[in-house]
Amino acid sequence: MALCLSRAATTVVVAASHFSLSWTHSIERILWDEQWQVTPAGLVVVDASIRGSGAGMEPPDDAVLRDGVWHYRPRVPPQPEVVLAASDFTADHTLCAEGRCRPLHQWVPGEGPVRMTRCDAP
Repeated sequence: MALCLSRAATTVVVAASHFSLSWTHSIERILWDEQWQVTPAGLVVVDASIRGSGAGMEPPDDAVLRDGVWHYRPRVPPQPEVVLAASDFTADHTLCAEGRCRPLHQWVPGEGPVRMTRCDAP
């Protein structure tokens, strides 16, 4: 299994069974980080952290504050796909996989949203 990143007519296969995705909240400018696994059922977010709180990003009730960072385990079923919007007004998402961390547009070039799905490694 692998992670597929698609944007417009381009698809890139990332040969990773787990990856992290981070971004900065557009209003509060606070870092959000999620750890994901690629499973037969789809993409599963297994851990998340928020480096603060603010408008629309309150940590859940079971979150634990450690060293100024809220940590929690999201309760979301496996996702067949995750669509990440692209905006000229916010910084790009950062994807870490295969020992590399890069802005999402460097993993899959082009304009518009990026679709993440589970796929078979080549």
